[in-house]
Amino acid sequence: MGKAAALCGGGTRGLVSLLSAVPCLACHELPAMSGEPGGRGGGGPAGGPPAAPPGSDTYKGWLFKWTNYLKGYQRRWFVLSNGLLSYYRTQAEMAHTCRGTINLSTAHIDTEDSCNIVLSNGGRTYHLKANSEVERQRWVTALELAKAKAIRMRNNQSDDSGDEEPASQSDKSELHGPLKTLSSKLEDLSTCNELIAKHGAALQRSLSELENLRLPADSGEKIKAVNERATLFRITSNAMINACRDFLDLAESHSRKWQRLLQHEREQRIRLEETIEQLAKQHNSLERACRGAPGLASGTASISSTAKAGSVQSAKGEASDEDEETEYFDAMEDAPAFITVTADPKHHRRSGSNLSGASEGHPEDWNLEDSVFESSNQSSYNESTGKDLLPRKRRRSRIPDKPNYSLNLWSIMKNCIGKELSKIPMPVNFNEPLSMLQRLTEDLEYHELLDKAVKCESSTEQMCFVAAFSVSSYSTTVHRTAKPFNPLLGETFELDRLEELGFRSLCEQVSHHPPAAAHHVYSRRGWTLWQDITISSKFRGKYLSIMPLGAIHLEFHSSGNHYVWRKVTSTVHNIIVGKLWIDQSGEIEIVNHKSKDKCQLKFTPYSYFSRDVPRKVTGVVSDADGKAHYVMSGTWDEKMECSKIVHSSHGSTSTEGKQKTVYQTLSPKVLWRKYPLPENAENMYFFSELALTLNEPEERVAPTDSRLRPDQRLMESGRWDEANVEKQRLEEKQRAVRRRREAEAVEALEEGKDYEGYIPLWFERKVDAVTGELICVYKGGYWEAKDRQDWSVCPDIF
Repeated sequence: MGKAAALCGGGTRGLVSLLSAVPCLACHELPAMSGEPGGRGGGGPAGGPPAAPPGSDTYKGWLFKWTNYLKGYQRRWFVLSNGLLSYYRTQAEMAHTCRGTINLSTAHIDTEDSCNIVLSNGGRTYHLKANSEVERQRWVTALELAKAKAIRMRNNQSDDSGDEEPASQSDKSELHGPLKTLSSKLEDLSTCNELIAKHGAALQRSLSELENLRLPADSGEKIKAVNERATLFRITSNAMINACRDFLDLAESHSRKWQRLLQHEREQRIRLEETIEQLAKQHNSLERACRGAPGLASGTASISSTAKAGSVQSAKGEASDEDEETEYFDAMEDAPAFITVTADPKHHRRSGSNLSGASEGHPEDWNLEDSVFESSNQSSYNESTGKDLLPRKRRRSRIPDKPNYSLNLWSIMKNCIGKELSKIPMPVNFNEPLSMLQRLTEDLEYHELLDKAVKCESSTEQMCFVAAFSVSSYSTTVHRTAKPFNPLLGETFELDRLEELGFRSLCEQVSHHPPAAAHHVYSRRGWTLWQDITISSKFRGKYLSIMPLGAIHLEFHSSGNHYVWRKVTSTVHNIIVGKLWIDQSGEIEIVNHKSKDKCQLKFTPYSYFSRDVPRKVTGVVSDADGKAHYVMSGTWDEKMECSKIVHSSHGSTSTEGKQKTVYQTLSPKVLWRKYPLPENAENMYFFSELALTLNEPEERVAPTDSRLRPDQRLMESGRWDEANVEKQRLEEKQRAVRRRREAEAVEALEEGKDYEGYIPLWFERKVDAVTGELICVYKGGYWEAKDRQDWSVCPDIF
């Protein structure tokens, strides 16, 4: 106690450090409880686990949990970690089966008597009992601190919905640093206040008991308890006083600085907007004067884009030689700002010696194309794939119209804030008649981009097509606000277009919680793609965040180029009120692990206050030495263009202190353009032509194929009430299988045997040689089983 009291005089240099000196608040695993409820009867101690490292946020120990009136309190192993309290029947169950979890950030913690703890969160309540009052107090203190930390983390969690314009790094360091410090101090005050209230109540109880003592034998223990609680109360009070002092000192020292910074930023912004507006008007007047014609609409648009990005082009003496408009691109967050200027090819033919070495070949090559980039502007796939493929099979072009059922989404989602989307029981009314495996297969809608990439002799050119392909997978999501069906464990989906389009695809659901799917695609045209994607989703009240975790691999057979990238975050807005809409935000880094080429793509989040183009994507393709070769630009819902860089130079420093790079490029080439939606798409869930065919019945598929899922088929037919009943039956069947596996795991552990758990049928887990991650890769056998029509290994999941 003396050490803790000494720490208290040093301010709140760390509340955790201070409280860790108190025995009741030590950051160690809690000792195991033993005996019957209330301390009656009982076996010996269960042998406490090893202490957690200093500063650990994990607490473990035995507590008694109320189950029902027949069984009463049962001993369970509890684990407190990252603001979540989970429990298991045994310590061995931690490896595979969690019996329940409660989120402390929204939970209410109460104490009934000397040994009981009551945790309630919405409709879930845990009645717990410790072996003694001392152990109860340790748990209560640990739970209170974990709750405070969980609330702090939730409030400080970054809002990736993109509602506001991103601030510069200097602004964040100047404003967010002191603000974060003050917020931390305020949280310390709140935590200390709660602890004072609890320890004060305990102290009062101890004093009352001391007054009623008659036997001298009991007085010693009670007086000792009073002394401990009084010391703890004094330490916490001193910590609160010191925290108050620190908080006030910081508030006084930073308040004037904040006012000056905000005023300065406001004035700078106003001056910058006025300057940009004047320059835009001057630039427009100069263009009209030089060309002797009204300003082009595209030129006006590019000037408007310049004003939005805050970039200014330096005046050129040879403006009369230009016959292409100037375009500007926003800077990448993690790279220096850059500006692109479209050059005149004729002008650069006359002065080719001035070209930068960053480009491959001569600028004439860009205009005298060898058919790779030129063919990218053509939408006809058969022209670019050769004559070795059969004509396309006629497939369906429509599905039954979506019924008009009204259902309040908020009435269901309001009790699910902070939960994983995959764990929320949802009626089919919010679904679309496709599974997540089929949505994953939709990434191949623009597979012809990869067929064209095979023809590229240059790895940087090939990177441009790979980048366009990575963006094209989001084009189907712009109107698709409905949720796909969560696949059942072991569910598969095949898309065999080997004879028509040259590729065949297979997906399998390899994990249910967390939901994970493995995907493998082989193409005769010279490429293979595979991915192991885990969907992490959080409902945050007004919007829903969907974070695909896992890498996408693409390998070209002839060159051996191996590309790896990851998906960005998808956000569904207006969950509570208004029309649902989807946005994509974040960055994609595509790396060629053979040549070390890179492409940095930035998906700009939508902002109401921005005048920028919605759904914008920009990026730069560079080689292993960091030299930029191409500029990528476009939108993820419409098209992507590629501009070849012929010269680069360093421009002026921006107001944020970033060095701008000016890229002089040739006119852009369209690499990818979105196909128009089918007629009546708004009544068919906004499905594309490919999506309409994904759930079309096919013969010879595996019995686990998504096309055979009954609730999904009923929903597509418009029989939603029957689909909801069938969906509940399938989910209950899956839960029964899971319970059986858990029982088998417990039995195996009790017998000292190893239990492997669920093993995917067509994929196997291996450590990826490139990323070092454990992923599921295709092990073969599916297409051979299809040829034999031998599906004996497939489970009965439907």
